[in-house]
Amino acid sequence: MRKYVLFAMVVLMLVVPTVTAAAPMYQGEDYVVQADDWLSKLADKFLGDVLAYPAITYYTNQKNAEDDSYAKITNSDVIEVGQKIYIPTPEEAEAYFANSVQSIGSGTIKIGSMVPLSAPGSVTGGTAMKAAYEIALEEINAAGGVLGQQVELILLDSEGLPERATSAMSRLINQDEVVAVACCYHSAVGLAAKEVAHDNHIPVVFAETWNDDITGSGYPEVFRIAPRSSDVAGVDVDYIATLNPSYVAIMTENTGYGIPAAEITTEKFNALGIESETFFADIGTLDFAPVIERMKAGRTPDVILVLLTGETGFNFEQQAAEAGFGPEDVVMVCNQAASDSDSFWAAVPDGRLCLYHAIGLPTALWTDKTKAFAEKYVEKTGRARPESYAMEAYDSLWMTAQAINEAGSTDPDAIIAALENIQYDGALGHIWFEYGSSNPVPEDLPASAWHQFMNPAVTIVQFQEQGESAADLTVVFPDTYKTGDQIFPGQ
Repeated sequence: MRKYVLFAMVVLMLVVPTVTAAAPMYQGEDYVVQADDWLSKLADKFLGDVLAYPAITYYTNQKNAEDDSYAKITNSDVIEVGQKIYIPTPEEAEAYFANSVQSIGSGTIKIGSMVPLSAPGSVTGGTAMKAAYEIALEEINAAGGVLGQQVELILLDSEGLPERATSAMSRLINQDEVVAVACCYHSAVGLAAKEVAHDNHIPVVFAETWNDDITGSGYPEVFRIAPRSSDVAGVDVDYIATLNPSYVAIMTENTGYGIPAAEITTEKFNALGIESETFFADIGTLDFAPVIERMKAGRTPDVILVLLTGETGFNFEQQAAEAGFGPEDVVMVCNQAASDSDSFWAAVPDGRLCLYHAIGLPTALWTDKTKAFAEKYVEKTGRARPESYAMEAYDSLWMTAQAINEAGSTDPDAIIAALENIQYDGALGHIWFEYGSSNPVPEDLPASAWHQFMNPAVTIVQFQEQGESAADLTVVFPDTYKTGDQIFPGQ
């Protein structure tokens, strides 16, 4: 109902000649928040419309930028007694809505994205996310778009490179004029992109970037629905600890994901008294023979944990298998790109007994939204099932669209406030952000809990038969989701 009321209100604004003219600025009045005040109540009292509250938020924040005696409102649902805010005139409120929503009913609202569609990035992941974005975009526009307009998705190739991410994000914001961004795959890309988003105050929902520092910076613009590296490392280590290993080899990449992921994992192993050693390779490495020989020449690991992404991980896994050091010889936790089982078996034909961490609800717990998306995704791509990063991409765009509709505006502060309060049901299940401006991260939690989805499902699954589809894999850990026992090398 709110969307349609606001739509009618803005349309009326656009047909009144005085609305499109520049309204005199700051002709309204200052107001000190009293007990039992809330913004929609004040909007009704002073502006005659409960839905005009984003204008109070916007103008108060504009005044705050000039004079810090005014409140900085980061959540339109939360104001405090004694705060000084600014109540705009009806003309100023109308000008705000006309400028923020622009030409309702015509044109498009642009949302940006970037995924790796060429090397050295993970093309497997990028193409999966692109397909998922296209499905979400079609659904959003079929449902009426956002704020009465169709959504245009501007999608760029990140190539998996941070320098490319910086230029791409700058182009999306300053040239394409997107109002929000839903992306990315590689953490190194996300770390670079978030700085540009922050500098330009554009909200971004990160889909598949695990580095803890993505949200650890505490930027108001940054939200994440993927797990953190520390979350996944916790599951990896808890699983590997059940095997009682004395020594684990970690194969990682020299990127903003691989290095910190290995460091976090090593810390967790150390805390359990498990010895580990980390081996490094550049993203896009084709020949792993030197690394594999070094592994074989040293102490034989009880487990090999692969923290390489995409095709790079496939290269290592198959070459290790050919050298007699693969998943049928040593317990190997492979990289999650294996969830594209067709690509996995084409690249790693000797990959039987590979395990990997799967993100998202097990198939038995899929929601109706998950099932509907999966059906469309399988039909569109021919893949066995949607990978976690495909579901994350789908949800990140849908969540962004929902936030803009709930904000009733393309104003970044309004979108950020809507994201902080969002309750979203998608392919990954129910998503919300527990910690933000109105509920700060507790001192006993890491800073990365800021704007972070705290309850992603993470499981360990295994290929137990040659050519097995990812849709049929056995969940071996944790016990909550377990569907069968692990098969070990030699069994």
